[in-house]
Amino acid sequence: MANREKFAEHVNKMIDDLKDLQQDKLLFRYNGVLYPSLMCNQETFEALNSFETREDDIMLAAYPKCGTNWTLHLLEDMVHAVHKKDPTGFIPVLEFTGENKFEKFKEEASPRILVTHLSYDGIPKNLFNKKYKILVVFRNPKDTALSYYHFYKNNPVFPTYSSWDTFFEDFMTGNVCWGSYFDHVLEWNKHIDDENIMIVTFEEMKEDLEAAIKKMSLFSGFSLSEEQIQSIADKGTFKSMKEKSEKTHGAFGKVLFRKGEVGDWKNIFTEAQNQEMDAKFEQCLAGTKLGEMLQYNVYCK
Repeated sequence: MANREKFAEHVNKMIDDLKDLQQDKLLFRYNGVLYPSLMCNQETFEALNSFETREDDIMLAAYPKCGTNWTLHLLEDMVHAVHKKDPTGFIPVLEFTGENKFEKFKEEASPRILVTHLSYDGIPKNLFNKKYKILVVFRNPKDTALSYYHFYKNNPVFPTYSSWDTFFEDFMTGNVCWGSYFDHVLEWNKHIDDENIMIVTFEEMKEDLEAAIKKMSLFSGFSLSEEQIQSIADKGTFKSMKEKSEKTHGAFGKVLFRKGEVGDWKNIFTEAQNQEMDAKFEQCLAGTKLGEMLQYNVYCK
């Protein structure tokens, strides 16, 4: 789709703007949470407080490196299959900066896909004035941590880390961009039974992509044929998206789409880190519905 190529151009320009930025200027805090200063700023957060949602919007909410871009691609293909509507030519993450961004959102035809990495409590309350569908994507915390480390390591938007061990310490305390993974899970778990919210996991998409697409399409109100579901699945595998990433996401593609594997954490976690993460999960999420959905004992043992 042509607009995906416009998106790639936008990303390439953003990377060019980063070349001369000093490391100590890459991050800032808003309401106590770290954010990349080249992608977010206070002005954009304040503008979100007056952003108007629509009943037919679809929000994709995901902690970083849980499958955001993969799921967005699938949703865009669903919208195109049903409404013949192409993706936007700009980055649709609500908290990201962008020239005339909110004007573009306002002019965009329905249904719009709104994307955010913000936690439930971090999303401005005015965005919940309408009962649109909210699709929340999570991934097991060990693979999320490893993927986020490589994202920091290869992404000029973020400062560099000297080692995995140092990053792991910050991940566990929530001293990374968009804050604590565990806080995100706990906040969304409080709303897991809300009728307009559905949780999907990275692992279930990897295990049976067609079934996940069918689940997401039914929730979102898209009537897809079996042939359409098959076509979206064929084009939407992680492998397929990685191969096309330079065209769809520019130079940033290789940063966004690394391995997309389940269990890659085993290649880097020490036994001490394993035990620390296991204890943190037990402390925060044992006995919760969302904790059970993450199937920690299957994917993190």
